[in-house]
This record gives sequence, C-alpha cells and structure tokens, in this order.
Amino acid sequence: MMRRILALTAFFLGVNLNVSAKNPPMSGTIVSQQSVECGTKKDGKKSTSLLCHQYTVRTSTTEYQIRQPKPAEQSIFSPNTPIQFTIDKDKMKFKLNGDNYKYLIVGVSAINTEK
Repeated sequence: MMRRILALTAFFLGVNLNVSAKNPPMSGTIVSQQSVECGTKKDGKKSTSLLCHQYTVRTSTTEYQIRQPKPAEQSIFSPNTPIQFTIDKDKMKFKLNGDNYKYLIVGVSAINTEK
C-alpha cells in the first residue's frame, strides 16, 4: 500500500513538472508597433474600418507578429519594452506593468544569426 502511494505521488509530481516545463517563459523585446485593419463596423449604410494594435516581438532567434484579438481600448506598448511571455497554441501571453495580456500570433519568422 505504501509503495502504491509513493508511486502515485511520484507520477503526479512528474506530470506536474512536465506540464510546467511544456511552456517555459521566454524573453523577448517589443521592437515595433503599428495599427492594422482587423475588421469593419457597420453603422447604417456606412462601414468603418476597425484598427488593432500589432506588434513585433523579437527573441534571439525568432520574430513574432502579434495582434490584439479584437479592437478595444488597450495599452500601447513602447518599442524596446522587454517582456517575458509564453505561447499557447496561436496566442502569446505576457504580463506587463501588472496587467495580463493575450495577443494572437499572426506571423512568425526566423532571425538569421549567421554573420
């Protein structure tokens, strides 16, 4: 019985460690910001383009283009802002100035490190 409890405990600790190691935080820097069209809003007979903030986040090996999921009043991040982020499917999650953010990854490119 004691072996069974120890085996189950070891199993659940291993599963817990594996889950946390699956998405380790990465370091990057927001290097640019732009406003891009991300939908339209119909107001009677007129339609108006909606704009979303899109950022380029650079790591040592990769550049990510991320966009806010829907047009909304959100903070604008300055270039050269360092962030710690995780990636979950097609989303980048990070915390900045005490607030949590979740942005869509809309582009990924490798950085050529050869010189």
